[in-house]
Amino acid sequence: QVRLVESGGGLVQAGGSLRLSCVASGSTFSIDGMGWYRQAPGKQRELVATFTSGGSTVYAGSVKGRFTISRDNAKNTVYLQMSNLKPEDTAVFYCTAYSNVMRTWGQGTQVTVSS
Repeated sequence: QVRLVESGGGLVQAGGSLRLSCVASGSTFSIDGMGWYRQAPGKQRELVATFTSGGSTVYAGSVKGRFTISRDNAKNTVYLQMSNLKPEDTAVFYCTAYSNVMRTWGQGTQVTVSS
């Protein structure tokens, strides 16, 4: 099994920055890709950014140019650097790890952007 622990959320003013971290533990050898999703109140969970199994990155259009996903394989950690944050970025951000047979989610970390 894979366990994910996120950190780095918080309250920030519009235009500010935050960096989220997600550390994977357990059967990390089984992971093909990792990424970030978010869920705002009353909305469905949506993709923010992810590494594909081939190592490329995919971003939601709403965050392109503002958010950057990166990883440190030695630390089994994936990061999400968020810049120029907007109030509409307010959501619970979830880390996810997946393979062709499983998808695991972290507990989520709250990001609140004030106007």
